[in-house]
Amino acid sequence: MIIILKKEAAESQVNGLLALLQSKNIQPHVSRGSLQTIVGCVGDVSHLDPGILEALDGVESVQRIQEPFKAANRKFHPEDTVIDCSGVKVGGGNFSVIAGPCSVESEEQIVGIAKAVKASGATMLRGGAFKPRTSPYAFQGLGKAGIDMLITAKRETGLPIVTELMDFKDIELFNDVDVIQIGARNMQNFNLLKEVGSYTKKPVLLKRGMSATLQELLMSAEYVMASGNENVILCERGIRTFETAMRNTLDLAIVPYLRRRTHLPVVVDPSHATGHAYLVEPVSVAAAAIGADGLIIEVHNDPPHAKCDGAQSQTPEMFDSTMKKIHAWFAHCPREGIVV
Repeated sequence: MIIILKKEAAESQVNGLLALLQSKNIQPHVSRGSLQTIVGCVGDVSHLDPGILEALDGVESVQRIQEPFKAANRKFHPEDTVIDCSGVKVGGGNFSVIAGPCSVESEEQIVGIAKAVKASGATMLRGGAFKPRTSPYAFQGLGKAGIDMLITAKRETGLPIVTELMDFKDIELFNDVDVIQIGARNMQNFNLLKEVGSYTKKPVLLKRGMSATLQELLMSAEYVMASGNENVILCERGIRTFETAMRNTLDLAIVPYLRRRTHLPVVVDPSHATGHAYLVEPVSVAAAAIGADGLIIEVHNDPPHAKCDGAQSQTPEMFDSTMKKIHAWFAHCPREGIVV
């Protein structure tokens, strides 16, 4: 349920409404936009009478939200949410590029790549310290040592760091991590989502599961938000289909679809979506053109010898070319309000 307030509503009237909702075990969220102020109601609203609420001073109208996701719903929060990732803004016209290797392999590797991608225009550094792998015999990441190396790279370059949390028992290792990534395999690990949402207000980059519907993705975001953390960034990374030519099938239509239905930022992962380094550049430009709020791209200094995902990793030179193409596209076809 959302309650739309009158433009002339006094602060005392708004506070009275909020107190009433809280007395009925409803959690109110106030969204003050340029045109109207909306109070979103989270909780069991079945016992609320819209007629009584509409009769209150300061209330313009009351609407029920039919979709099961509430906090992530654009009706609940009409204006774009802008997520602050330690000074780097994502959403609301801010286009951000997260780049780095699939996994952290050494301090020299991650620091060198961090310097290279920053020079090309990346705004955040990605790198896996804990790696979910299909095979139990594959490289699983360096764990705490990998996070320490990411922090070193952050200190050397100033780039905020993004890395994946697989198990909540490791959460204290993420104190100096700027964005916590929840991977595709954990998108519906609801206990993990609730624990992260209640433990921290750090931005959460939530990747779509390889077989997840868009509503399932939004409901997973809802778990984080309903637990107390509203700083969620959605990520499209391709879905599993019958096609075998590419690692996954990139669902670019998700970007305008989600922008219509949620206020949360949407970024695209062209590396996991395609599985081929040469496809990353054109797909990245396409994602920018269709309205994505950013990209997350795998970059490795020596892809043939990468411990994982070498085939889809761009070299620093390829990444530099990709960034130039993206900037050239924005220069010729600027999106309204975009900041690159």
